[in-house]
Amino acid sequence: MMKKQISFSAQGHRADIGEMVIYRILPNRYAEAVGPFVFLDHLAPVKHSPGKPKMKEGTGAHPHRGIATLTYVLSGEAEHFDSRGHHAKVFSGGIQWMKAGNGIIHDETMNPDAQTGSPDMHGFQFWINLPSAVKKEDPEYLSIHADEVPQMQLSDNSGWIKVIVGQYEQLVSKIPNYSRQYLYHIHLLSGKQFSLMTEKGLEYAAFLPQHDVTINDTGFNAGDFIEFDREEGTIAITNTADVAADIILFGGEKYTEPIVAHGPFVMNTMQEISAAYNDFHQDKYGKIVYK
Repeated sequence: MMKKQISFSAQGHRADIGEMVIYRILPNRYAEAVGPFVFLDHLAPVKHSPGKPKMKEGTGAHPHRGIATLTYVLSGEAEHFDSRGHHAKVFSGGIQWMKAGNGIIHDETMNPDAQTGSPDMHGFQFWINLPSAVKKEDPEYLSIHADEVPQMQLSDNSGWIKVIVGQYEQLVSKIPNYSRQYLYHIHLLSGKQFSLMTEKGLEYAAFLPQHDVTINDTGFNAGDFIEFDREEGTIAITNTADVAADIILFGGEKYTEPIVAHGPFVMNTMQEISAAYNDFHQDKYGKIVYK
């Protein structure tokens, strides 16, 4: 099978919060969505300042409607609070998934991993657009610890793959699917290659959080977001560096309903956006009780 063509590549722009260095990767000037994914923030690796107090009430409570949020913690400790009474912590390698549905307020803290003592903090937040019918459903929350994330070794001792969302071969994520979707974390050792046969009708993108790699014979840099064309083909990733590289692959079937995004809400019409704001200002999403 032919290798997929690359439509474009781009770097994110800074959207820092406090001492957290954040790059807004999606949406960008070329793409508003890849499959159901409409948003990606990369919390670049930072070290917690010595003596700085731990975050207790997060980056600020804020509402969502119409999406599911997914936080994937590469290193650190993420604590979740929301107005439906969910509260949990996940540590390095863990995932938090929240279906905002018809409206919720949530807050997250990001701190060093208390289990390992490492001061490093590094992670991602994705927004997954929900079908219009699911946007009307009640919120849900799911925490997945590192040892619960499906993982397998790649052939030829090339590294490993984790399935954060969706399915890869026999690995299946616990996160609900409302459409065909996938999110993989590939860890590729020096000099090794990973190939993925793509499916017709699915959209594909890659993000390189920290390392340069070669994809389909083209070199890309750390921080690059790469989107592929819509034709069938192979995605071949080669790690030509002398250190192991991490690659995030994500996408799924195209979202076919209208996308109207405004602030923390992603709906299908402007009227629904107005209703989302009105319900928030009338306190219909509830309040967080910090524990």
